[in-house]
Amino acid sequence: MGVSVAANSARELVLVHSSDVHVDERGGTRGLEAVLATARALGADLVLLVGDTFESSQLSSAVLDRAARLLAEAGTPVVMLPGNHDPALPDSVFVRARIAQIPNVAILGVTHDEAVSFPAYDLEIWGHAHRDYFDMAPLRGPRPRSTRWQVAMAHGHYEPPETRANPLRPSWIFSDEEIAATGADYLALGHWDRPMRVGNGAVPAFYSGSPELARTVNLVRLTAGGVGVTREALIWQD
Repeated sequence: MGVSVAANSARELVLVHSSDVHVDERGGTRGLEAVLATARALGADLVLLVGDTFESSQLSSAVLDRAARLLAEAGTPVVMLPGNHDPALPDSVFVRARIAQIPNVAILGVTHDEAVSFPAYDLEIWGHAHRDYFDMAPLRGPRPRSTRWQVAMAHGHYEPPETRANPLRPSWIFSDEEIAATGADYLALGHWDRPMRVGNGAVPAFYSGSPELARTVNLVRLTAGGVGVTREALIWQD
């Protein structure tokens, strides 16, 4: 199932990538508001929220309602991947806040199983949602390419070759081999609070970092000449 958008094949595609927003009772929706405001200012065609948009599944209706309104008023499609803090449980925040019913929002593991397509952009975005609080392989089973552009999303921990065999490694692991196997044009990562490029360069793989610590989003441009990634400062609302 795809998400309908206006045709835009004549120019580059602009994606804004963020993660680990951690909407909660203390900070409210300030980080989410900043990400979406920045995406509008940058003229993004799509927004990617790669896990832990919400701090937990135990948030008040007031906070969830505010988050849902922001997403509904984003002015652009938003693709969300449930993370280890906000997994795709039957009673998840995405269901309780009716975020899954917002027309411009696609939630992998909730509204879409593993992938959402944007035919007007000749783009597919795929990823494996956290469906519980246990360990999982974020980049298992990469999808064959069926569109001009393919973007993968994963919420987990990158382990470099020198420490891949560490028996004390954390959960939700992937490595250079799994990154390269995606064959994606861009791999949008979440789980680390600091922005960073990882992998061996076979696929552009970037953590965005959290809005609170990174103070930026990743701006991804998909063009006929290739893929460009820059960090852009967040626009914080008063």
